[in-house]
Amino acid sequence: MSKPDELLVDVAALVESGHSNQMSLTVVAGGAVITGRLAPEAVWRQRVSEVLADSARLGEFAAAFTATARKEGPPTHLHFHVARILQGAVGIPETGGMYRVAIEDVSAWTMGDFSYSDH
Repeated sequence: MSKPDELLVDVAALVESGHSNQMSLTVVAGGAVITGRLAPEAVWRQRVSEVLADSARLGEFAAAFTATARKEGPPTHLHFHVARILQGAVGIPETGGMYRVAIEDVSAWTMGDFSYSDH
């Protein structure tokens, strides 16, 4: 999108202000379908930092996710946790991952978390 969807920016701002991690959202960005729950950026960064800190190979990157202050103005990114990239009949990763998506890159979106079912 050349101009981010104002409603999507408002949804992201509500997640940021309410510190809620229960808002489910599905977006299309760069041709990929990403579905999961939104988290406030600070919560998302903390969780990524914890995962990295627990890694023997990636621990040195943990500090990059904790050393940041909230910028003024509306949110520019969506921060997904417990999220999957939908491809075919599977979600990658099955257990859910953490994704950061620029709002300006979202070409379509809907409320809710999608999953596939063979039933």
